[in-house]
Amino acid sequence: MTTDQDLTMDGQPATAVFAAKGIDVTTSKDQGVIKVVKRQGLDGERPMIGDRVTVHYTGKLLTGNKFDCSRDRKEAFCFNVGKGQVLKAWDIGVLSMQMGEVCTLLCKPEYAYGSAGNPEKIPPNSLVVFEMELLKFEGEMLTDDSGIMRRIKVKGDGYTNPNDGSSVEVHLEGRCGGRLFDCRDVSFIVGEAEDKGVPLGVDRAMDKMQKGECCILYLKPKYGFGSKGKPEYKIGPDRDIIYEVTLKNFQRAKETWEMDLTEKIDLAAGVKHKGNQYFKVGLYHQAVIQYQRIVSWLEMECGSGIEQPKRIQSFMLTAHLNLALCFLRIKEFSQVVDNCNKAIELDEKNEKALYRRGEARLLRNEFTMAMEDFQLVLRVNPSNRAALAQIYICQSKIKEHHEHDKKIYANMFQKFAERDTKVCPLARLRLHNC
Repeated sequence: MTTDQDLTMDGQPATAVFAAKGIDVTTSKDQGVIKVVKRQGLDGERPMIGDRVTVHYTGKLLTGNKFDCSRDRKEAFCFNVGKGQVLKAWDIGVLSMQMGEVCTLLCKPEYAYGSAGNPEKIPPNSLVVFEMELLKFEGEMLTDDSGIMRRIKVKGDGYTNPNDGSSVEVHLEGRCGGRLFDCRDVSFIVGEAEDKGVPLGVDRAMDKMQKGECCILYLKPKYGFGSKGKPEYKIGPDRDIIYEVTLKNFQRAKETWEMDLTEKIDLAAGVKHKGNQYFKVGLYHQAVIQYQRIVSWLEMECGSGIEQPKRIQSFMLTAHLNLALCFLRIKEFSQVVDNCNKAIELDEKNEKALYRRGEARLLRNEFTMAMEDFQLVLRVNPSNRAALAQIYICQSKIKEHHEHDKKIYANMFQKFAERDTKVCPLARLRLHNC
């Protein structure tokens, strides 16, 4: 590693410091990334693969020239560590750090900018030095609502993941409040994990995992055992739970493009039945998974002859109507409206679609639009008493809304008038003095 250089650390040539104090943090121990700790971090966990980390860094050549610095931009840098989003040296180095740690990394070209370097900044085949500070790290969020957080203990192999319908073999260890309540090997179908007593969050994490991966899943109640809890595990309602999951093996289900139309139609009947079973026992999220599979299979299909198009339309219409009802139960009203719209595209006078869209709009306080939907329901079926009752509710809500607006504007005008009575005498006084 001897080279002409001007960069110093603690008053000594940098290469000498790395040779004396450095630790090789590469798995192959090829001296590709040498680390010197400048400030010890807090004792505790280190980042795991996939964690969202926040760092400050400064990059320099061995000549001492600085080529990049987050502090100069006054903005810390975030990335998912171990995922190949940054230089290989960063992934390796940050995984070795503790919270608050400051270290310096000496990186060989193959772990940094390679034989090409970086035009105008880094010459080809350059060793580079990074000073890194690990500000914070947290698990990878697998859902938009932050209901499932993953931390990877052991990286899996390959580039494929289970999909809905895959057969998987896993080892599970479930904990709540530090207590182990579930430890077993289990096989299940992705999308149907509930049949084996496996919570929704584990099921929904499967399509992010690789064979051999071991990860820790932090599940909010929605993705755990919900408001009912799990009495057989002595878990009360609305408890966060943790599952350590090892994906031992899996067999992927066929993708849409791997099936012909006849196969899709035949499978759709069984999937619809499964979704109905979940719906009847109040497992709405699990039902959604099944109905969405039907949509993904058939939404781009037209069919041939007389019978196929009819069956496709029937399955698609039922799937969208059932999805709308599921989303209505779990209060995702925009999804209700979207699925009702798709059902109405298939059948513009569908009574259920119009009514459910009206319900969702009413619950979103879109009273006028909701009333229009219920009026359309009555045009389709004048004897629908529920729709008539909903119209009265909409009219009442619109009236309440107008009365509320009147009060707001009345108070507003009164305040303006009071202000004017105070301001006008003062204005006249100033005019008189002038």
